[in-house]
Amino acid sequence: MEEKEPAARRSHKVGVVVSAKMQKTVVVAVERLVRHDMYRKTIKRTSTFMAHDEKGARQGDRVRIVESRPLSKRKRWVVDAIVAKARVREDDSLPAVQV
Repeated sequence: MEEKEPAARRSHKVGVVVSAKMQKTVVVAVERLVRHDMYRKTIKRTSTFMAHDEKGARQGDRVRIVESRPLSKRKRWVVDAIVAKARVREDDSLPAVQV
C-alpha cells in the first residue's frame, strides 16, 4: 500500500471567500502583515487565490486552503475546511420585491 504525503508538508493558508460565483471554484483573500523597510510600520497586504471547492463555501465564509497540483491555469489550491460560516442578516436572505 502506497502512502500519501503528509498534509503537514503542504502549505496552507486561512482566508475569506470574496467570490463564489463560479462552479466548484472560489476566490479566497488572504491577509498578511508586512513591515515597511524604511519606516518600520506594519502594513496589511492582501493576496487572492483561486481554490477548488467541493465543500460548498459561500461568500464571506472563512476557509482553510491547501496547496495542490495545478488544476487549471490559475487554480493551485483546494478548500480543505470551512473554518467559520458567514453570518447572514435577515434583510439579505430575502429577495427584494418590487411593487
